[in-house]
Amino acid sequence: MIFPIASAAGGNDTMRKWMIFALAVLVATSVFAQVRTPRPSPGASLTQTVGVTDITIKYSRPGVKGRPIWGSLVPYDQVWRTGANEATTISFSDDVTVNGQKLAKGTYAFFTIPGKDTWTLVFNKQGEQWGAFNYDQSQDAARITAKPEPADFREWMGFEINDITTDTAKVVLRWEKIAVPFTVNADTTARVLKALSDAMKPDWRTPYQAASFAFDNKGAATDQQLSDWLDKSLSIAENTSNLWLKARFLQRLGKTAEAKAAAQKAISLAPASQQALADTIKSTIATW
Repeated sequence: MIFPIASAAGGNDTMRKWMIFALAVLVATSVFAQVRTPRPSPGASLTQTVGVTDITIKYSRPGVKGRPIWGSLVPYDQVWRTGANEATTISFSDDVTVNGQKLAKGTYAFFTIPGKDTWTLVFNKQGEQWGAFNYDQSQDAARITAKPEPADFREWMGFEINDITTDTAKVVLRWEKIAVPFTVNADTTARVLKALSDAMKPDWRTPYQAASFAFDNKGAATDQQLSDWLDKSLSIAENTSNLWLKARFLQRLGKTAEAKAAAQKAISLAPASQQALADTIKSTIATW
């Protein structure tokens, strides 16, 4: 700022006034710069763990606001940022398949190409982009087809992750009266069993964990595999935990007499710290 030259008589007062004015302007500018104003399309994020895999979606939520959406505000057959402001991103902490198509772990810009009957879901390797202005098709990691479905009205665009199992989840994009679902398969069962198999060592816990996972997720392994893991755990060290799992497995196979014998041994080996488990075993086998 340029200050006027003050006269000798009133120079000090004039200079002081200008300095106070300049300081007030600087303070006001600083305060104004710190004010955060809301975006018309607010930001949002969603994270869901499927098995041991994290799915994270970051996006901005445009509103309908009385406007025609499909084929108008969002044209058909053109690449859309799937939201507003920055391009929507979707991240996977492990390799997955989306509607049956393989996709490596990482963060992707999630573009879509809406159509009246079919949508194309685009996972682009350039994760950080503003809108779709610099979209480069050569950077697509995958293009996947999805079917839009009629849905209840939704003012603000958003994502949901539903129908979660150990291995899969359904991701749904919803806005206005349209829902676009797609299925993410994290293949948790195979991944966990492989990790446990790779980690096998002379420790009763690792084969016990493999057997316990297979027992709790029926179909994850064959009965023979489960039995082999249990036998390996028991061969290293018999204890209340692996004997009780053995008892429940035998009971599931219909071998009640053998199951009760294993359960009684589990009770007999229970240390003071596992008396609550021993009581649970007693009450359970009383119903067999």
